Amino acid sequence: MSSPQGIEVPDALVASYTRNGRQEGRTWIARLPALVAELLDRWELERDGGIGSGEASLVVPVRRTDDTRAALKLQMPREETTAALIGLRAWNGDGIVRLLDHDPESGAVLLERLDGSRTLAFVEDDDVAMSTLAGLMARLHSVPAPEGLRGLGDVARDMLASVPAAVAALPDPEDQRRLHGWASAVTELVGEPGDRMLHWDLHYDNVLAAEREPWLAIDPEPLVGDPGFDLWPALDTGWEKLHATGDAPRVVRRRFDLLTEALGLDRRRAAGWTLARLLQNTLWDIEDGRTTVDPFQTAVAEALPRH
Repeated sequence: MSSPQGIEVPDALVASYTRNGRQEGRTWIARLPALVAELLDRWELERDGGIGSGEASLVVPVRRTDDTRAALKLQMPREETTAALIGLRAWNGDGIVRLLDHDPESGAVLLERLDGSRTLAFVEDDDVAMSTLAGLMARLHSVPAPEGLRGLGDVARDMLASVPAAVAALPDPEDQRRLHGWASAVTELVGEPGDRMLHWDLHYDNVLAAEREPWLAIDPEPLVGDPGFDLWPALDTGWEKLHATGDAPRVVRRRFDLLTEALGLDRRRAAGWTLARLLQNTLWDIEDGRTTVDPFQTAVAEALPRH
């Protein structure tokens, strides 16, 4: 999709917002080129490279009037975009991409430019990569959580309320047993959900090379809770490649050890909150029509320490 201003919206982003047929998404996509042009003019930005996109956002490389490089990011406003803005303000660039400006009405943000072509996944030594990620995660967790973010306690209680219907949707008794087991782990922890500000989606592809520091995190989905709930994306990162080697369980356990040691976490609680992530993922799968537990979720659960 293009406009007279020459602003092209990648087909993949158009598809992600229009495939479900919701008018809200179609309207936002249709207005997107004009919104980009408006922000470029208002913030006196010059385009500085090809437009990119993720599953839900458009990213336009730009230069500011002082010739510093930046990235204009636009995503349809929703709870997650508001949470990201709150988190980026609170972190203020400490271990994460720096927020330079934002537009309250559209939810658009202007961010410092990182190197999107180099992610932490390019580091060959997995211990080095995971230790780098753990260091960033520790810094993010150390910043006090501001007001306005959703709490893990509410998220966990919502999950537990969904379990009976989800179990009924699984025909395999073994899958039903798994879901009940993961729910039991959450039940034990829900009374102490934690008070740290979590990234929620920190994995190798959400850590980019930078000029200000060697590596910085991107794309947070902030939530207030126990740091153990933040581990799963790191444990799972690059899973298809890991699974193909036949050595995935060992790598998952090694990653778990590195993360819990670096963050000073209680291993049992961290394993329990990781099972909560597996429960959450499976509940989402069932909402989307799946009737089996994803083998990847089961494999991660079996690789976690039992003590």
